[in-house]
Amino acid sequence: MLSLPPTWRVFVAVEPCDMRRSFDGLAGAVRALGLDPVSGHVYLFFNRRRRLAKALWFDGSGWCLLSKRLEQGSFQLPRLSGDEKTVAINGAAFASLLAGIDFTVARRGWFRAESTSRR
Repeated sequence: MLSLPPTWRVFVAVEPCDMRRSFDGLAGAVRALGLDPVSGHVYLFFNRRRRLAKALWFDGSGWCLLSKRLEQGSFQLPRLSGDEKTVAINGAAFASLLAGIDFTVARRGWFRAESTSRR
């Protein structure tokens, strides 16, 4: 299980990215989104088919790059509203996304006690 400190934010790029990019290319893509790549936050990119994901962050001493390719299926993002370039998610959602959980059908469950009264 991947866990991030609560102060870290994860910004997911909505548009597909060229996955041939590495550290400098992805940092340039972060700047093109109007964000600061050395802020310490995580920036997540997908290819067009959403089978490959790359996460980039700067830990203070250097760049870190995580790459994951799904063997089956594709990464599914939550529904978007508007013309956003990025979506901010928390560390738990980031770990779930990388685990392959489908956000289009997943929803937060709340316990609802059923009525025990008889008719």
